[in-house]
Amino acid sequence: MRIKTVLLTAAALMIAAAPATAHRQWLLPSATIFSGTDAWVTVDGAASNDLFFPDHQPMRLDGVKAWAPDGSEAKIENGATGRYRSTFDVKLDKEGTWKIGTAMNGVSGTFKVDGAEWRVGGRRGPPPAGANAPQPNFVASVDEIPANATDLKLTESASHNEIYVTAGAPTETVFQPTNKGLEMVPLTHPSELVAGEAARFRFLVDGKPAANLKVSVLPGGKRYRDSDGLMEITTGADGVAQVTWPQAGMFWMNTSYSDDKPSVARATARRLSYTTTLEVMAP
Repeated sequence: MRIKTVLLTAAALMIAAAPATAHRQWLLPSATIFSGTDAWVTVDGAASNDLFFPDHQPMRLDGVKAWAPDGSEAKIENGATGRYRSTFDVKLDKEGTWKIGTAMNGVSGTFKVDGAEWRVGGRRGPPPAGANAPQPNFVASVDEIPANATDLKLTESASHNEIYVTAGAPTETVFQPTNKGLEMVPLTHPSELVAGEAARFRFLVDGKPAANLKVSVLPGGKRYRDSDGLMEITTGADGVAQVTWPQAGMFWMNTSYSDDKPSVARATARRLSYTTTLEVMAP
């Protein structure tokens, strides 16, 4: 198969930021609890230094989807992307709990052909200096790696970044896991989170409880505090993390997981990430 230099697809580029990185990706709904079935939710999406204050780059909207309470796919409307954030609307025309978010997958790494190193996935770096300098070697997907490639070092990456909003009475259909990758199943309904009370969330990897998983929880509004307010919780053998909310407001929850069980042929490692934004109410 002939190798060619190509631009990378958006799906291979987007992966939710881990808590240790400077920029965190987030989705922020205008509210999470609505009455009736004639409401709209407006959602902002971005990556930023301080949570929920867009100051770095907007989230791409081509991968955003919404699911109605019955599990059917809903429409993303009025999407717009500015310099630092993207925004869109979802009409909540059915009673129950809705899911809105992104699920991104990609493969990145390196391989060699006749001693020359090539990259698959990841970000393209700046072009070499000089008008006649050779261009870096890239392919867009694993399918373009030739059969005679050697020294393959490929990692599959998959991320979920999602939020839940409820119109009227809460429901649980959209919590049904796919049993693929890293997922979260709320045991305490996201519409029932209250400051001072405990909430429980089960994390799964390929449908099985993810034990000893470190879950990071951060409140928004860091610019108005001396500390970031980070809470780190470890899941038990049942994959459950319990969080006691210190205050009301919007919270960012993130966790990641790595193993050597990729679903993509020729990859040898896998990195999984899950991110959600949760609204905690005052008592």
